[in-house]
Amino acid sequence: MRETEIRKSGARGARVALALVMATMLVVTATADTISRDEARQILRRVDELVTFGNDDFSAEYTLTQERPGQGSSVTRFTLFRRDRADTYTILIMEPAADRGKGYLRIGENLSLYDPVDRRFTVTSSRDRFQNSNARNSDFTRSNLAEEYRITGHAVERLGSYTTDVYDLEAVVDSVTFPVMRIWIDQDNLVRKFEDYSLSGQHMRTTAIPTYRRLGTRFVPVRIVIQDELRGRRIDGVFRNERTLIAVDRPSLNPVPDMVFTRTFLERVSD
Repeated sequence: MRETEIRKSGARGARVALALVMATMLVVTATADTISRDEARQILRRVDELVTFGNDDFSAEYTLTQERPGQGSSVTRFTLFRRDRADTYTILIMEPAADRGKGYLRIGENLSLYDPVDRRFTVTSSRDRFQNSNARNSDFTRSNLAEEYRITGHAVERLGSYTTDVYDLEAVVDSVTFPVMRIWIDQDNLVRKFEDYSLSGQHMRTTAIPTYRRLGTRFVPVRIVIQDELRGRRIDGVFRNERTLIAVDRPSLNPVPDMVFTRTFLERVSD
């Protein structure tokens, strides 16, 4: 694999992202083969390992653009610090000005939101929407598919320029945000598309990942498009879905001070 981004960013990346979200899939081969539990865990573990940072710390600057049809768009900028070996992350909001200094601290299954105006922390959930966007708080933690899901179905499909393995997943734990998923994995074991479903089978979200950047032996999704399948507005007779565009800049595996993953850090940086 190349040492630089797998696909060029910018306008081309945006077009590819939209195509991955909206394109009709061509099913090349559908299989009814039974995948053993061990085989399924190995498949999902390979996916997890490529985007999980092990003993390294991870940090990056995120720009999240929320598009609401008929209402314009809004931009949120924040810095993410992640330590996968401790299952923790800290998010510090930089923009908009009204939210500057707000922060999230996740330690294991516990997630808190800090408000500098009230100077207090409130408990929130990984399932909740991030800053009222189509992203969820759980989107920023480490990938743990092998421990949280089992494979219930498999097919091979063409997704844009990719030949992908498509797996239907069902949760085996209650802590996940979405109990049913479908994922498209390219030949490099990178996820190019997610579909999230409720337990009743309601299609909730579609996520496309057109661009990754390589850091050492790991990969960072640096262009992400999330389409909400339920929220949107009818304009000129056509229903247009809400979308969240995420761009990731300055990704790094440099060590992060321990203090960053504490409540004290969020209290101090927001003063």
